Amino acid sequence: MSNITLRNSIALVLGMYAAPMTFAHDHQPHVVLDDMVITVTRVPTNQNHVAARTTVINKQTIEQNPVSNLSDVIQKDASISVKQYGGVGQVPEVSLRGTKNIHTLFLSDGARLNNQNNLSPVFSGFYDLTNIDKVEILKGPASVQYGSDAIGGVVQMISKAPEKTGVNVTGLWGENNTYKASVYGNLVSDNGFYASLGGQRLESDGTRIFDNQNKHDKASYDQKGYHAKIGTNQQRFSASAAISQNEGVNIYSGTTNGALPNTAQRQFENRLINVLGSYDVLNNLTVSARYSNIKDEQTPVDGYNNHYNTQSDEGDVNARWSFAPNQNILFGVSHNKAEYDSNTITNNKQKVTSTGYYIQHQYNTDKINTQAGLRLEDNSRFGTHTVGQIAGRYHVTPSTSVYSNIGTAFRAPSLNELYTSWGGNDKLKPEESLSYEIGLDQKIGNYAKAGLSAYHTKVDKLIENPNWAGYKNIDKATFQGGEATLSWKKDAFFVAASYAHVKTKNKTTGLELSYRPKNTGTLTVGYDDGVYGLSVSAIARSKAKHYSSSGTLLSDIPNYTTVDLNAHWQATPNIKLFTNIQNVGNKTQKLVYNTYPAVNWYINDGHQANVGVTFSY
Repeated sequence: MSNITLRNSIALVLGMYAAPMTFAHDHQPHVVLDDMVITVTRVPTNQNHVAARTTVINKQTIEQNPVSNLSDVIQKDASISVKQYGGVGQVPEVSLRGTKNIHTLFLSDGARLNNQNNLSPVFSGFYDLTNIDKVEILKGPASVQYGSDAIGGVVQMISKAPEKTGVNVTGLWGENNTYKASVYGNLVSDNGFYASLGGQRLESDGTRIFDNQNKHDKASYDQKGYHAKIGTNQQRFSASAAISQNEGVNIYSGTTNGALPNTAQRQFENRLINVLGSYDVLNNLTVSARYSNIKDEQTPVDGYNNHYNTQSDEGDVNARWSFAPNQNILFGVSHNKAEYDSNTITNNKQKVTSTGYYIQHQYNTDKINTQAGLRLEDNSRFGTHTVGQIAGRYHVTPSTSVYSNIGTAFRAPSLNELYTSWGGNDKLKPEESLSYEIGLDQKIGNYAKAGLSAYHTKVDKLIENPNWAGYKNIDKATFQGGEATLSWKKDAFFVAASYAHVKTKNKTTGLELSYRPKNTGTLTVGYDDGVYGLSVSAIARSKAKHYSSSGTLLSDIPNYTTVDLNAHWQATPNIKLFTNIQNVGNKTQKLVYNTYPAVNWYINDGHQANVGVTFSY
């Protein structure tokens, strides 16, 4: 198909005729095969120079569908599966490489988002991405860098300083009375100072939650938020201060019997205050510091009058010393004070402090990249714990490289597990893991690259609460699998595919873990010449199992495939039109099997289409 024919096709998808584009670019988008990642080493590093498997979801992908939240976009990576309790606005649980949702650490510009309520450590579906530049996914242990929770890996939202002065306004309308509006403005001066301010609001009637509800028994979702940032970038130092807040209400079925209209509310608010700075003391010595205040409040309005409010203050100071042309050492200290306020725990309020001391060495040449580190964590509840990691990548040729890493990680027991009235145990110890991984990366010609990796993770002292009899360190589990990726981009055409296989096993029962599909595949095929864009994305998951706490098989979770469509047209330099269709096949997907007080299914009920426009000046 010629580019002209494809352009006209995209215009028809948007319902408009393609007028002559006198402003169209004279060049095609650049071919970019290797992204820069921050999460692995804390500084921007070529993706092919780190000894770990990473995925980068760029701003172009994030902006395709403004309705998408953090949980939506990270599913483009086959190593991630999401247990979703319904459609838009309902609670997701994220699993990375088959591990539990509490084993993935979520960060926002370095700040920990995981809280002290293990039942909902991060509601990733409640995080808006309006001010996010990219999302990085680091697979494998990362406790040396970030402390507790990073057993399965890390998901980090990253913003960046604005590059030019301007205003951006987006409006969207979709099915189920879905509306979203966002506006933000940037001010950038010639002397390095900048400021950014924005806000957004999303409303939707939503869809039904259970398969035995009527179509009109919808569960609505309403959220709004704002973000602001000021900062400066100078030759030897940089500093910034930012605040972002998101709040809203999602309706759910408090009775969980699926027979009554959805009437219960979950009122939520999350807020992050983040202050960062770095200073080049010498040409080869940089000192960086961060202070973060993270608040997450959940108040269900369902007749039980419970509340689950968490807040933490976190600080980190580190120095990076490049003591030789090919070597550097990073050493630092982080401190976290976390509080949990809930009427469901002992004395209604508890707190914990934890201080981590870490050191990391890197060696980089044209042929070899290595990374080795240690961390000592001193926790006010369980004492000290030490983790370590060593990793290396060898470039066989300029196009071929192999890597391997081994590391330990841990998850500290949450304040909810220690003090909940539903089986709290203040004698709990940290969960511990040991992971091995090997991988291969291959560039294919000038336009494509492929990757293969295999891993094995063992987690001991897993904290469980069987039949709500009390939390105990009683379980062990293993996770082993492999991943394959392929990406190709030439001129305006691109293809990205990923496949993940994971085998999970509870060593106590001998059974696989519930809601862990063994096979997942993703595929995106598209065209984007800077004026017109069209892409089709598919996610396919194999079936999974649902076991009771006693090991009884309750149900098979069906396999499913979902296909999404995006098209956009840069009608003028300042106006962009777009449309999206999620779940093009309009399939009702059974997501979670429910047994109390009635047997039914949480579902994703049909497609969600929208159209919108973005004005930028």
